[in-house]
Amino acid sequence: MHVRFVGSAVRTVTVAAALTSMATWAPVANAAEPAPSASAALAETSAPDLGSVEITAKSPADEVLPGAAFLLLDSHGQQAGVGNTDAQGKLVFPGLAPGVYRLKETSSGSPLHGIVSDQDVIVTPGAATRLTITDPFKTVTVHLQVRDRETGKPLQGARVNIGTGDTSTPLTLTTGAAGTAAGDLPMSSRKSEFSATQIKAPAGYARYTPSKTFTARPGTSVTVTFTNAQQAARSQPGSADQPTHEPASRPPVHADRPSTAPRPSVSATRSSSTAAAVPTGDETPKAPGGSLAHTGADATPWIAASAGLLTAVGAITLFIARRRMTNRFEPDDGGAIT
Repeated sequence: MHVRFVGSAVRTVTVAAALTSMATWAPVANAAEPAPSASAALAETSAPDLGSVEITAKSPADEVLPGAAFLLLDSHGQQAGVGNTDAQGKLVFPGLAPGVYRLKETSSGSPLHGIVSDQDVIVTPGAATRLTITDPFKTVTVHLQVRDRETGKPLQGARVNIGTGDTSTPLTLTTGAAGTAAGDLPMSSRKSEFSATQIKAPAGYARYTPSKTFTARPGTSVTVTFTNAQQAARSQPGSADQPTHEPASRPPVHADRPSTAPRPSVSATRSSSTAAAVPTGDETPKAPGGSLAHTGADATPWIAASAGLLTAVGAITLFIARRRMTNRFEPDDGGAIT
């Protein structure tokens, strides 16, 4: 009986101690831990608002470019996003802290298009920054060659304009010592026709006047060749080229004209006209167009002789007449005057 009483007392004391310990621990735990709703509200008010970058890649013809690759770097040069455009040419970088980022395009995703230069992007709190990236067509590499038409020797100093046929000339090339030159020709479509015109020939050569046309696509390479002919050497006038100063023919000399007889004014006039017909300097004598009209100059000696004879006859006649007059008035032997 005494043993049962002791066992019941021990169990009663143990249960009472356990209840007392639980009552003491529970209030302390509830007082140290904050309420869940208050912690969530504090986290929401301290976190900053985030932004995003939305990219649309297109071609100059306003076609979307899927597969274009982009890289986004933060202000410390750390990668903040990387990806490729989808079938609609779009790419989104979400959850970005406000600030300035650097956008790099690493590939256009098209064999016809190039990439754009790096650019800065500003992300604002709680907003989406939208960008449209237009990838240009790739350029055409033009190789120019200028050669001698006969020997094929490279020619230096030839200048060629390459354009689309209008007033714009996007590319001008000048050949060097190897007779070649190269440059990049901008493209504005998937296929274009160009013309190449030589505006300056190499020294000592004639300019190649026809223009050459060719068709090119973005990202391709084209070779244009010109062949120039040497300029004809200018001939220097020699002795064979000098004009003669002697007439081709002289007027005939009449055999019946005495060479020692004095020439009257008519003959002098004829001599002066004959001398005027002889060319001087670079003049070339012209053949007579026809015979001159007969002027009677060939009978001048006979006229002069007849005039002399008539003068002599007149003198003799005058002398006889005077003699007769003298004999008429002379006195005869008787001294009488008749």
